[in-house]
Amino acid sequence: MKIKTSKPECIWKLNTILGEGTLWVKSHNSIYFVDIKRKKILILNTKNKKKKIFRTNKEIGFLSHIKNNIFVLGLKGELRIVNLRTRKIIKSIIVEKDKPLNRLNDGKTDSKGRLWFGSMDNLERKIRSGSLYCLDNNLNLTEVDKNYYITNGPAFINAENFYHTDSKDKKIYKIKIDKKLKIIQKKVFIKFKNKDGSPDGMTLDNQNNLWICHFGGACISVFNKTGKKIHKIDLPTKNITNCTFGGLNNSELFVTSAKKSMSKKDLRKFKLSGSLFRIKTNVNGSIAKRFNYNI
Repeated sequence: MKIKTSKPECIWKLNTILGEGTLWVKSHNSIYFVDIKRKKILILNTKNKKKKIFRTNKEIGFLSHIKNNIFVLGLKGELRIVNLRTRKIIKSIIVEKDKPLNRLNDGKTDSKGRLWFGSMDNLERKIRSGSLYCLDNNLNLTEVDKNYYITNGPAFINAENFYHTDSKDKKIYKIKIDKKLKIIQKKVFIKFKNKDGSPDGMTLDNQNNLWICHFGGACISVFNKTGKKIHKIDLPTKNITNCTFGGLNNSELFVTSAKKSMSKKDLRKFKLSGSLFRIKTNVNGSIAKRFNYNI
């Protein structure tokens, strides 16, 4: 089937420095996302158009839904399970206590409801201090891979196979793990050229096509399972950071962007930088699992 997409629509004009972490919560009719640098969680109910903003006390890279108003937040040096409505902290898990200059970046759940996320050097120096972690349903934390500059976009084909990115290296890896979370195969799936920008957040549709955000590349590209580019969506902003399917029949793509690292000239050209976009498609996205933790 040939992929068809609508013109991107700006559904929340914002000035996020680093919009990220898109999460569709069907039971809330809402798209959740974050502004990492401004320490904000942003929520848009697509049914009644209501908007909410929560502030966090640390930089936040992502959030994952558990149930009702309970989420796990990926904060700088910490995973925090919290009730967003009451602000009650249910649990805190410190991550990388020995790396105070790191922060957590992108996180997603796999088909078993385990939470995968990465870390990176918060100053974005040329050091490979980033790792890939998996948090299981008993809150056991495993370092699965390491030596990343900027971890990004875990996207899960199934419980054993997934894609993961090092944005600074411009590489997307295809990784296979065993039941003990040990990597048994890791290979470069796609390497971006300089003109493409850097691969950032990613998501899969139900045909296992990979939708990749281009930071610095003003577009989203779609690759099939053999690594062939089969579709491209141009966006009216330069830094495309994260995307997820949601909305009607899980066929709408929600996309975040960022103002970070943009020149004054670029900001004049791309006036919607930092905003949230929606793209209608003729495909269905793979539905994100909730983080499977019993509270």
